Amino acid sequence: MERLDDTDLQILRTLQKNAKLTTKELADAVHLTPTPVFERQKRLEKRGYIKKYVAILDAEKLGKGLLVFVKVKLKQINHEIADAFVRRIKRMPEVTECYNTSGAYDYLLKVRAESMQQYQEFILYKLGEIDQLSSIESTFVMSEVKQAYGINI
Repeated sequence: MERLDDTDLQILRTLQKNAKLTTKELADAVHLTPTPVFERQKRLEKRGYIKKYVAILDAEKLGKGLLVFVKVKLKQINHEIADAFVRRIKRMPEVTECYNTSGAYDYLLKVRAESMQQYQEFILYKLGEIDQLSSIESTFVMSEVKQAYGINI
């Protein structure tokens, strides 16, 4: 792993808090001039430290307030079955995150829905249509206590 210096780390920390900063604002925040900050930021992007810039939307206001974590177990698992499952999950807009896990379940999905009825339809007509599905367990989020998008660096 490449070693980042303190300035690179400060740029990353600052961008995690507000990726909408101009180069000048970012330079002021890290106490450098804009040109070296611009060059460092482009280098961090090119090397994959910065994957992309996004706007974090309010799911409640957009009518997607039902948040469900779904534990998925497949009947059997091998490379072909796992690839097929992942391809299908990637095409499901309700699934906002998917993790391959160890333990009692094979995958953990984060699902957003408008309502319990829409979630039920998702289970019956999308997730439930996967032949290799053995079991699912849904955990419904009552309230979000902490939501952090950054990495502690």
